[in-house]
Amino acid sequence: MLSYIAKRLFQTIFVLLGISLITFVLLQVVPGDPVALMLDKRADAETIARVKHEMGLDLPYYIQYLNFLKGAIHLDFGTSYFTKEVVFSALMRSFGVTVKLACMAFVFAAVLGIPTGIFAAVKRGKGIDTVVMILSIIGVSAPAFWVAIILQIVFGLKLDWLPISGFDTIESYILPSIALGARYAGNMARITRTSMLEVLHQDYIRTARSKGVKRSVMILKHALKNAMIPIVTLVGTDFGYMLTGSMLIEKVFSIPGIGKLAVDAMSNRDLPLLEGTVMYIAFVFVVVNLLVDISYAFLDPRIRYGKGEA
Repeated sequence: MLSYIAKRLFQTIFVLLGISLITFVLLQVVPGDPVALMLDKRADAETIARVKHEMGLDLPYYIQYLNFLKGAIHLDFGTSYFTKEVVFSALMRSFGVTVKLACMAFVFAAVLGIPTGIFAAVKRGKGIDTVVMILSIIGVSAPAFWVAIILQIVFGLKLDWLPISGFDTIESYILPSIALGARYAGNMARITRTSMLEVLHQDYIRTARSKGVKRSVMILKHALKNAMIPIVTLVGTDFGYMLTGSMLIEKVFSIPGIGKLAVDAMSNRDLPLLEGTVMYIAFVFVVVNLLVDISYAFLDPRIRYGKGEA
């Protein structure tokens, strides 16, 4: 196990290096001059050249990239061109907001999706199974921004039950959490149902049933435990997406999270802020995938990591 974790951590370094290089190259080829945008295109060519020199943007690209890597190692991504805020501070501030939204959306999706999927698997072929699957497909297919707008209109404007923007209170996170979690709840329900159906047809489940094992024990202790690997894979990946922020949801509800920060950075071509945001997103996904892989060994003792084992 330890050797596997060390190997994955070593691979993580190269993954992050590759992502940083691709991001840096793409930002250089995108049309538009960030200095001209920052100065609102009112400065003359001499002023623009002087600012570029002060910011190190006139250096060869490979030196700029090495400077970026050197700073990233120390969690120093520079200062935003437009807000003049330290990028790492902006990331931490937005991260705190996104974590709250992600956790609430994750709880909503997991509490709704996983039990619903189990129930649909147990009731396979019956009317409730069909209803659950139809609702799951609707949840997966409905655009997040459309769900967000409908929730705002119904529960915010018509009924006046919940705030439609901001992030100051717990209540202000309810509608964004539902809008963000609806799609993932549908995914979890579908995957849970499929995984449970595969397990429920195994010989050991039929044996347990023939021995008179309680239905609840058979489903929750025997079937669900062995169906958890694909569920955990999906849940972990979904939580990674939530932690990286939903650009549309955060924009619709005016929540200053990571998603909104990334949108603003792209709109302004704020290179330091955009590079820092991309590296944050890459790091979150790498860590989440590593944790998901490690969890397999605890969910299924047959899985072992190490030399000569699989």
